[in-house]
Amino acid sequence: MVFTHDTDAALLAAVSLVNSGDEPGEPLGSVADLTAFLEEWAYTGRIDASDSELDEVRRLRPRLRELLTAERDEAVALVNAMLAEARAVPRLMRHDSWDWHLHAIDQDRPLADRILVETAMAMVDVVRLDEMSRLGTCAADDCDDVVLDLSRNRSRRFCSTTCGNREAVAAYRARQRG
Repeated sequence: MVFTHDTDAALLAAVSLVNSGDEPGEPLGSVADLTAFLEEWAYTGRIDASDSELDEVRRLRPRLRELLTAERDEAVALVNAMLAEARAVPRLMRHDSWDWHLHAIDQDRPLADRILVETAMAMVDVVRLDEMSRLGTCAADDCDDVVLDLSRNRSRRFCSTTCGNREAVAAYRARQRG
C-alpha cells in the first residue's frame, strides 16, 4: 500500500468525480445519482440532497482536475490555497467502520467544500511522499481522463480497461496490417 486507506479513498473518489464529467450523458444527472456516488465512496457528514448541492459538486470537477494533474510545486500552491480557503483544521476522527484518520473540515460544512478539502488533504500525502507520478492522464489517444496508479510497479497507463483494450486492439490491427 502506497498511501493510507483514507488517502486512497479520497484520491479514488476525486478521480471518479473528475472523470465522470467526460462520460456520455451526465453520470451525476440527478440528486439520486449524487447520492449513489456518495454511498459508493462512503462520504459522511451533512448531505443536503438538493439540486444546488449537485451543481456545486459538478462545479468542482475543473478544480480537482487541475489539482490531480498538476506538477508537484503547482500542486502545493493549489493545496495550500484550497486548505486556506476552507479554513481547514486537521484533526483525527474515528467513525463508522473507519479507524483513526484525518478530517480537516467540519462535517456540517457543505459537501462540495468537504470533497475539495478531503482531496487536498490526500494530495498532501502525495506531495510529501513525492508520488506525483502516480497521477496523470490516460495514455489512450482519444482520452484525457485522469489516471491514479496505485499499482506496486507503477504500470497503470489507462483510466479504464475499456481504454486499455481499445488501444491493444488498435495496436494488434496495426501490426497485422504492417
